[in-house]
Amino acid sequence: MKFPVFVSGLVFVATLLGSLIGSSARAEVTLLNVSYDPTREFYDAYNQEFAQYWKKQTGEDVAIRQLHGGSGKQARTVIDGLPADVVTLALAYDIDALASKGKLLPANWQGRLPHSSSPYTSTIVFLVRKGNPKGIRDWGDLIKPGVAVITPNPKTSGGARWNYLAAWAWALHQPGGSEATAAEFIGKLYRNVPVLDTGARASLTTFAQRGIGDVIITWENEAFMASKRLPKQELETVVPSISILAEPPVAMVDKVAIRRGTVEVARAYVEHLYSKEAQEIAARHHYRPRDPEVAARHAAEFPSVRMLTIADFGGWKTANATHFAADAAFDRIYLRK
Repeated sequence: MKFPVFVSGLVFVATLLGSLIGSSARAEVTLLNVSYDPTREFYDAYNQEFAQYWKKQTGEDVAIRQLHGGSGKQARTVIDGLPADVVTLALAYDIDALASKGKLLPANWQGRLPHSSSPYTSTIVFLVRKGNPKGIRDWGDLIKPGVAVITPNPKTSGGARWNYLAAWAWALHQPGGSEATAAEFIGKLYRNVPVLDTGARASLTTFAQRGIGDVIITWENEAFMASKRLPKQELETVVPSISILAEPPVAMVDKVAIRRGTVEVARAYVEHLYSKEAQEIAARHHYRPRDPEVAARHAAEFPSVRMLTIADFGGWKTANATHFAADAAFDRIYLRK
């Protein structure tokens, strides 16, 4: 009889179409990583490594798009509806806002990954013109007359908040230092800032390419990148006596990932940042790796510096309320500039 053969043929065609459709669907898996300014090059490299890892593990192709800007600005954009599957921002406070204001992920998101969901760290240093013509060695030199300092706006940039807190910490730890003397120092510092860009990379462009300023306060990895990749600019890194342990966090944005059906791959994306392969990529881009073995292999590349932590400021909730909220210390200081 022909009927069974016909049915068998239909089953075969249906199976083949299902396989093709499934293959097409797998090929179209995409993630959006909304990140802060200085991570472009790192995530360009990491995305390639992760795509290979995911293909090997699952047989699926994954394409990762990334969007960069000032960390605070990026967080607000995600809260307003930008469909980020994952965020890799400059400070935990910005991801806390996604949980508290946007209801996009659990409030305990930091407990889902090691090291409070911070797979790599950095710190804050200075970048100066070749020969250091203004003789800038430490934070105190930034308030000298005639020294133009470049740093981004703490209202929009997470890196700028780390810069501000590192400067405050130095002032507070000087002989006779107090909250009042630290605020006075910060006021003098910002009087030497000719322009406040919205993010760290924009500030680096202002300093290195537009030639504005004598010194930029910046992420350690940004200073390294500029010194190595912009040789014509002839820049040098200066490590201050006191800085801060910057801990950029990462997280899956649960509400978006659930809606888009990307939970499994989004979770793997942030978890894989702790792998030795990813930690090596971080180190090559001058982020300080968390993995002890990888860190040991690259120890000579990272200068020793005394670092305070955000805990010394009472955590991000307290630090924000004290320094960066509306009418808090930064607003009061900057208005008097």
